[in-house]
Amino acid sequence: MKNPAIFIKVTDICTTNYNDFAMEERNKTLGEFIIEKQKDHQYSSGELSKIINSIRLAAKVVNYKVNKAGLVDIVGAAGEQNIQGEDQQKLDVYANDVFIQTLINREIVCGIASEENDEFITVRGLDEGHNNKYVVLMDPLDGSSNIDVNVSVGTIFSVYKRITPIGTPVTLADFLQPGTAQVAAGYVIYGTSTMLVYTTGHGVNGFTLNPAIGTFYLSHPNMQFKEDGNIYSINEGNYVHFPQGVKDYIKYCQLEEGDRPYTSRYIGSLVSDIHRNMIKGGIYIYPTSSKAAKGKLRLLYECNPMAFVVEQAGGKASDGFGRIMEIEPTELHQRVPFFCGSKNMVEKAEEFMMKATS
Repeated sequence: MKNPAIFIKVTDICTTNYNDFAMEERNKTLGEFIIEKQKDHQYSSGELSKIINSIRLAAKVVNYKVNKAGLVDIVGAAGEQNIQGEDQQKLDVYANDVFIQTLINREIVCGIASEENDEFITVRGLDEGHNNKYVVLMDPLDGSSNIDVNVSVGTIFSVYKRITPIGTPVTLADFLQPGTAQVAAGYVIYGTSTMLVYTTGHGVNGFTLNPAIGTFYLSHPNMQFKEDGNIYSINEGNYVHFPQGVKDYIKYCQLEEGDRPYTSRYIGSLVSDIHRNMIKGGIYIYPTSSKAAKGKLRLLYECNPMAFVVEQAGGKASDGFGRIMEIEPTELHQRVPFFCGSKNMVEKAEEFMMKATS
């Protein structure tokens, strides 16, 4: 005789999966969304949409490898250091190659700069000319030190329109543009689910990958930061090395008063920490310290693209004193302190920074 409890359980599971799939089918795919939003860019001839599509493709390839980490020889150090003096992980190198090759193969960019490369890459078009209009800057695998312990990692990207004449090779000036000049930016988070979150200056939207069919669906439309939050994300193990303003702000967050103490949450992956804070409300801080006088995060590959996303989601991004996206870059791998997240929390942190230096 069949066990009715088991039969009901199996039926419930099947019904749930079917309903989830049916709902997913009703959601807009990333491809459909990109086509629909092309009208937001009056003078675009499709290149920007193709860049987002290329990033989508590369993200799916990297996601496949990330999910196989531990089963294949893709974890661990690659035995070399990048320009930052950091040990490269095998998956760092793999992700970097995948994103670069995907963008080059699509013939849609004129230049690429990566956190993992010493210099920028000049890309020729099909006709061996330099007629494409956009450059891409990226951190191909943010938080890669977490790979071996199965913690979420991500990809960060930023797109600018070149400023040198079309038809000529790109120069360093095309990459050293302030964040305010970005035309698109976003990140991919490889976690319990894989999401691609991006903006082209018209709000922030998040797309979740259905691995069964390899398609990203619009799952988080019009993402917004809360003006206030109750999470602060900072590596408190470095407390003794922080500037006084940051120490004072941490004490403020821990004080039992009003809606405080706040909750401390720090993953150590920029993408993961900011993604959580955007959904739940909070602030992320990576300040200067006595060990890193200029900060650790890269302005062009991490701070500017995340700042664009954060601002488009109603948050704020600062170096502790002023707007991150207004900083004029002076070098390709420039480092800066970074405060970003819920607007009121960032402004309060800036108050403590100003007070400590006055």
